[in-house]
Amino acid sequence: MQRRKFIKNTLLATGALSVASLDSWASIAPDRQAANSVLKKSIMWGSVGMEGTILEKCKAIKTAGFEGVEPNSHMDRNEMLEAMQATGLVASSVCNSKHWNLLLSHPDKEIRQQGIEAMIVAMEDAKAYGTDAVLLVPGRVDENVTYDECWERATACIRELAPAAQELQVMICLENVWNNFILSPIEARTFVDQFNSPYVRFYFDCGNILVYGWPEQWIKILGDRIGRIHIKEYSKQIGDKQGRNAGFNVQLTEGDVRWKEVMQQIRNSYQGVWLTTEQGNSKTLEELQDLNSRLDKIMAM
Repeated sequence: MQRRKFIKNTLLATGALSVASLDSWASIAPDRQAANSVLKKSIMWGSVGMEGTILEKCKAIKTAGFEGVEPNSHMDRNEMLEAMQATGLVASSVCNSKHWNLLLSHPDKEIRQQGIEAMIVAMEDAKAYGTDAVLLVPGRVDENVTYDECWERATACIRELAPAAQELQVMICLENVWNNFILSPIEARTFVDQFNSPYVRFYFDCGNILVYGWPEQWIKILGDRIGRIHIKEYSKQIGDKQGRNAGFNVQLTEGDVRWKEVMQQIRNSYQGVWLTTEQGNSKTLEELQDLNSRLDKIMAM
């Protein structure tokens, strides 16, 4: 109920908190003006499969050579803050851990409302961690949710979230995933542009796109609409032979992503500084170090 009151009060304040125009982008995110000067390395929390406490995992991430980490939402916030402070890691963004279970496209309005509330928590996490972006899966098209229903419901929910995003100064970054939705870069650009807000961006995943597109093309077309980027590999050959999901069972730099072209387009178009890897499930320090070295190789292209 407190979450709903917060959302209601935020929406009532939209006269004073009107969604900022795209012209205000530089003023709300001055660090992005340093785009392409220094790209920083981060790792998604879900890609760290080793056993241990939050602090132990953060120590391993730092030792492996990463500068940042993308925590999940709804973690123990104090424990994560203490671990980042102890290790010197920086939160590059936050991944909403509830979006698949509480889809903003769900036929049940109550589920969509819970999804909105969960996203508020994720944005509050991001604010507490000192970052300005949250990864969100906007919805999913399936036999029970048509394409237009997914578009309409996700759009309505994100409009409800936009004033809170502005107040918290945290971007809602929509990821391209295998959800049968937003299947072309032109459509992705249109979906983001309808909000006319610097607080609604795109979280581009290089590996996810390989089954129906080319990442360098998407990055060029989306341009400064991209709030964050996931570095992930995919093998079409393995996917074709062993099943689509198996295509991810390949080491970074050993699949079909054309990393030289991707990095060129990132430097030309991306206005952010973080490149976050979502590769595999490293269970040892040695695996994390190898992943970091492979990311270094990509960034040197």
